[in-house]
Amino acid sequence: MKIDVDSFIKDYSNSTKGINDAIKYLNANGGGTLVFKSNKIYISGMIKLLDNIELHFEKNSMLKASNNLSDFNCLDNKEFEEITIPTYKDCSYDGRPTKFFIYGKNINNIKITGSGIIDGNEEIFYGKQNDHHIDGKFYPRVPLIYLEGCNKFEFNKINIQRSGFWTIHLIGCSNGLIDGISIKNNRKFACTDGIDPDHSKNIIIRNCYIESADDCVVFKTTENNMEYGDTENILVENCEFKTTSAAIKFGSETCGDIHDIRVRNIKISDTNRGISFQLRDMGNIYNISFENIDMETKRFHPLEWWGKGEPIFISQVRRKEEIKTGYIKNVLFKDINITSENGIFIYGENNISNIKFEDINMELKGMTNFERGNHDLRPFYKDMYLVEGLADGIYIFGANNIEIKDYNLSVNKNFKNDFGKRINAIDVYQLSIDK
Repeated sequence: MKIDVDSFIKDYSNSTKGINDAIKYLNANGGGTLVFKSNKIYISGMIKLLDNIELHFEKNSMLKASNNLSDFNCLDNKEFEEITIPTYKDCSYDGRPTKFFIYGKNINNIKITGSGIIDGNEEIFYGKQNDHHIDGKFYPRVPLIYLEGCNKFEFNKINIQRSGFWTIHLIGCSNGLIDGISIKNNRKFACTDGIDPDHSKNIIIRNCYIESADDCVVFKTTENNMEYGDTENILVENCEFKTTSAAIKFGSETCGDIHDIRVRNIKISDTNRGISFQLRDMGNIYNISFENIDMETKRFHPLEWWGKGEPIFISQVRRKEEIKTGYIKNVLFKDINITSENGIFIYGENNISNIKFEDINMELKGMTNFERGNHDLRPFYKDMYLVEGLADGIYIFGANNIEIKDYNLSVNKNFKNDFGKRINAIDVYQLSIDK
């Protein structure tokens, strides 16, 4: 069955009731496609998806989040509490928001398709701002698409923009395809991740273009969703990423295991960190592969964004002093081409092992006026989170069984190393740190 959403809408300035009534009607009649018509703008609060529903957006149609924050209430009626500590200092998050825009839980066979636009209306969530960073007014904010415990889902060709928080958050979801979508978020606005598989499995992400602040694709296992098991068996391929944080990230929420992830044929440009592992909790990360990756990374900021321009960043340190973190092992980097203002960085508490680099070509090149070298370990329980030093090609600390094969480093003549004249191709430091 296919119906036009317009037949259910009486007020286009707030289409929330009409859209939800149309979804209920389709669901009661066995499911079908709800069409958002070309050249129309639909303003809406929270939309609740049901089984066997496809939202289809015709060309130049737009679904835009409401200006009224109360339109996103779902699991509670609490008022939003404004943050007092900036999110770059404390963004601890258990993975359980209570207010949503597009929401689905424990449903099957859902799709969001078409060449129209979903707009998150980012400005309504703004807090403090400066020239290179916008923080949110409160935290967590409203995810744009949130699915929990869902099976068989598809996002195809849709254009998403200006999200106010994590754009597509997938908790405990399985058997999904995300193909050919575009996500264009404000690269100054913190915590607007692209796609967050969280305790999810059996997913393909391909042919996507993502611009974001914070991370483009980020694999997580958040604390309050442990009942859904591991994040596993995910393929990311043929995508292009740009971000002021990390293009591809693991963590920092790592309360369960993340494993069997393949990433291939990726272009990363105009980005702060390329590939980032931030293991901070008790989970483990293993059996991960990266192949045929082209990346350009550079510094973007003095403080607000985590990272110092590292193309590959692998870290295992404790978020809290009392935590015993898991391990990172069995990670392959193959056919990686890098232009960067900083080197590859590996830093652990003796729980990183079996990392293999093969066919790595890297050029250190100055692209900004920020200082070279240094590495940023946030989030970390110690006040000391900055590792100072040279911009080496590869820096290794507290890790074992690192294999490097066919590695080529060049240094562009415009690259100035602020901490001295020495630039080492590979620098290996002590294999343990004070616990």
